[in-house]
Amino acid sequence: MSKHQTDEHRQKGFLAAVERAGNKLPDPFMLFVYLAVFVIVTSCIVSLFNVSVVHPKTEEVLAIKSLLSGEGIQYILTSMLTNFTGFAPLGLVLAMMIGIGLAERVGLLEATIKRTIMKAPKRLVSFTIVFVGIMGNIASDAAFVIIPPLAAMVYYTIGRHPLAGLAAGFSGVGAGFTANLIINGTDGLLSGISTEAIKTFDPTMVVTPVDNYYFMAVSVFILAIAGAILTDKFVEPRLGKFTRKLDKKMAAPSEHEGRGLRNAGIAGFLYIALLAVGLFWPSSVLRNEDGGLIPSTFLDGIIPIILFFFIVVGITYGRTTGKIETSRDIPKFMSEAMKDMSGYIVLIFAAAQFISYFNWSNLGVWVAVSGANFLQNIGLTGISVILGYIIFTALLNLIIFSGSAKWALEAPIFIPLFAFLGYHPAFVQVAYRIADSSTNIITPMNPYLVIILSFMREYEPKAGLGTLMALMLPYSLTFLVIWIVQLIVFIMFGIPFGPGIGVYLP
Repeated sequence: MSKHQTDEHRQKGFLAAVERAGNKLPDPFMLFVYLAVFVIVTSCIVSLFNVSVVHPKTEEVLAIKSLLSGEGIQYILTSMLTNFTGFAPLGLVLAMMIGIGLAERVGLLEATIKRTIMKAPKRLVSFTIVFVGIMGNIASDAAFVIIPPLAAMVYYTIGRHPLAGLAAGFSGVGAGFTANLIINGTDGLLSGISTEAIKTFDPTMVVTPVDNYYFMAVSVFILAIAGAILTDKFVEPRLGKFTRKLDKKMAAPSEHEGRGLRNAGIAGFLYIALLAVGLFWPSSVLRNEDGGLIPSTFLDGIIPIILFFFIVVGITYGRTTGKIETSRDIPKFMSEAMKDMSGYIVLIFAAAQFISYFNWSNLGVWVAVSGANFLQNIGLTGISVILGYIIFTALLNLIIFSGSAKWALEAPIFIPLFAFLGYHPAFVQVAYRIADSSTNIITPMNPYLVIILSFMREYEPKAGLGTLMALMLPYSLTFLVIWIVQLIVFIMFGIPFGPGIGVYLP
């Protein structure tokens, strides 16, 4: 057996072990149901020992409350609906998907992606593909099935190895999933969960969808450059020259799509111009009383502002291309987009109960304070503890793929814990995001791996999961290392992660 075959065999063995371990985990919904039951039972047992904890911020003595007591059972029954309807991420994400879903259903996002990649100069094609892949998370999971095969086709058309294009596209979509230049559903989802989790430390604190914006916006360009260099200088040379002749042709956007993109662009520009006028108008209601932006109505209302933007450009594109013929088509497309959110809504119902029970019982404070005290006692409170958390989350992603489920699981524990050490929840959220995204393209739990593999086999029929993993591993490790370095740079130079957001609590 050759060294290459031995390495691939070992890799498949490791990946198979990871896949088996992940498959033994319950569905994310049931995972939170089991966790909620665990919290209920644990709160009952711990309360029997009269355990209490002193809240470091308020100095209030908090006893562990049993969820199986009379008071606890009343809380479970009377709070179940409000736990769900009042869960911060629910409204944020559903509102965003009304607008983004409309734009996706009428074909605007796919046409934009196709036009951008196909119009890219040859010397910038790798950068453009990774860049578009990263930005493609606006379309959520749809980007996984649009960008990689399109990128492979572009590379084949210009005489380059198609698997290098597929890898570049998949790296941007998967490993760069959390970064973007536009606030989107991911920002709303994660910040909403963070807001719920920080209530254990400070009930008045809010993590907004823009709190990670500066870091993530910079990440788009850094990762796009790194991904392009990695593709051109390392990945493609290792693949060699692609010599197979295939009957594949790439269809350019139609004339209707071209007009639709032009008109949508004009509508988007006018919307942004009108918003800018309203924002910088003297005594603008979008600013605060002192004329500043931190805090302001503009930042607090960023989700509705972006929602209306996508509605405007989506309707414009749909009307131009004929996808929207009457006003009745608009809610129809919105409704179709919301159908895709049914699984998310069900998951949120269970996650909301778990987090609520964890906080009400005071187990959250107890775990966070105990963990913070332990880390302080062993002297592990600096950047090393954050790096350790990043590695932990990156590895956890190998068996739990869902970013929302994983953050709903981690946030109630780690956000209060790090808050008691003085770290801002939005900073902890950044650490989570870079860890979670980096290993998206190598986790066997990624349901889109099978789809990507099928695209790959159109060019290399003998390719297997090990082949795909070997192709994507350099991107995963490179993105993770670059993101960690970027995080350290932001920390060292005091660069804000979002408007008014630093490493530590104010």
